[in-house]
Amino acid sequence: MRIGIDLGGTNIAAGLVNNDGVLVNKANVKTNLNDNGKFIIDDMVSLVKKLLDKNNLNINDLNSIGIGVPGTVRYEKGIVAECVNLGWKEVPLAENINSKIKETFNTEKDVKILIENDANAAALGEHLVGSMQDCNSALLITLGTGVGGGLVLNKKVHRGKDGAALEIGHMIIGENFYNCSCGNNGCFETFASATAIIKYAQELIKNGEKSIINDKVNGDLNKIDAKIVFDSAREGDKVGNLTLDRFIKYLATGINNLINVLDLDVIAIGGGVVAGSDLFMHKLIQYIKDHKLFKSLELCKIEKAQLGNDAGIIGSAMLDRI
Repeated sequence: MRIGIDLGGTNIAAGLVNNDGVLVNKANVKTNLNDNGKFIIDDMVSLVKKLLDKNNLNINDLNSIGIGVPGTVRYEKGIVAECVNLGWKEVPLAENINSKIKETFNTEKDVKILIENDANAAALGEHLVGSMQDCNSALLITLGTGVGGGLVLNKKVHRGKDGAALEIGHMIIGENFYNCSCGNNGCFETFASATAIIKYAQELIKNGEKSIINDKVNGDLNKIDAKIVFDSAREGDKVGNLTLDRFIKYLATGINNLINVLDLDVIAIGGGVVAGSDLFMHKLIQYIKDHKLFKSLELCKIEKAQLGNDAGIIGSAMLDRI
């Protein structure tokens, strides 16, 4: 057995996973960001203990513990190089987790702790037991607050020289009416994320477009979310459909760029935004086909990711398989 932990900016999710990549049990806790996340290590080890106790296991029954972190990592050393959300820089996370485990479980034995970027971990999960199985080259694109990516090449996670590969949300693909959180203008995630969907719908309404979205949020535009926009598009709302069409256009543009660079077998699309995939997936694939570079070549497989929010847990748990 093994445990995977998906460390997010708002939630820490952990799961007990068997050797076949099947998620047996889950537990979670809110991420405590106080004092630069100094309580997070305690909380992660508490989740480990909770899962072991629930399944009548002890720490020696684990092959490994894997942790997916939203930042750059030094995989071989178990160090988080930088995690902006948590205020971490050069944190020896594997070492710190092991120290807390020894204290909690009253043991001197080291546990195998593996640290990975969260998008890479999710991509590994999809590659091993999800939508990207049996592929030499596959890309997971996650559409949430931002846009993330994890790449499997020759059946191995591609990390890059500094563990910072596949920051696809920050590809520049056009000029936008607002800047990205990174400070640049035109980043992929400012066109193709939940945040992008919300901001464009807000902008249209502020500029005078009539919309049922206004009624759904009682005039408070700060309450708009991607689901409300998609639901409005389903009801034939002009703002909803204009926002949806723009999202599809730029998501397709970014994906075509990635296809041209990587020549992939499969692209899987995950993240919260795929809850609306019934609205956009068919149109997205058609737009990609219409604008792809080599018309004579068969388009790579493009599909919805299978593991949902569990991809990061399962992939983290299976890190010792690569």
